[in-house]
Amino acid sequence: MAATPLMLDEFDHRLLELLQRDSASTLTALGEAVGLSASAVQRRLTRYRRSGLMREIAVLDPRSLGGTITLATVLVAMERDSAKLHAAFHARMRGAPEVQQCYTLAGEWDYLVILATTGVAHCREVADRLFGGDENLKRYETRMVFEPIKLGLELPTRPPPARRRK
Repeated sequence: MAATPLMLDEFDHRLLELLQRDSASTLTALGEAVGLSASAVQRRLTRYRRSGLMREIAVLDPRSLGGTITLATVLVAMERDSAKLHAAFHARMRGAPEVQQCYTLAGEWDYLVILATTGVAHCREVADRLFGGDENLKRYETRMVFEPIKLGLELPTRPPPARRRK
């Protein structure tokens, strides 16, 4: 079920940008940064939560966990285009804690899956478990990530400004 988009004003856009960088900022600090009172900021945060626009989670820094976190991308091509078979694949991806992200693609590949595991052996076990026994899977390719260049969760809240013609 798709959420109805909220009507956002300039205060909302600025607040959401700040919150995506640090959701632990105080109401007072947020209000001072955007020009609103702490109580006005609180009302807006309540509206974001109630509408489903915003939820709060803890984002862990993998370098601080002490172990090795191995990231991998998996490209997946399905054999048949069946809503039931794709729904089963979606459920399997949603149910696997190692699956960080999963996207439907256009083109040669049907899905891109991002895995986070504790090492190469764990990555292989997860890939075999998730992709190895699926008869509807034509093929999959796993690519190990050597070094993340950018990890981010921030979403743009507004379209880019129109470009000026010269």
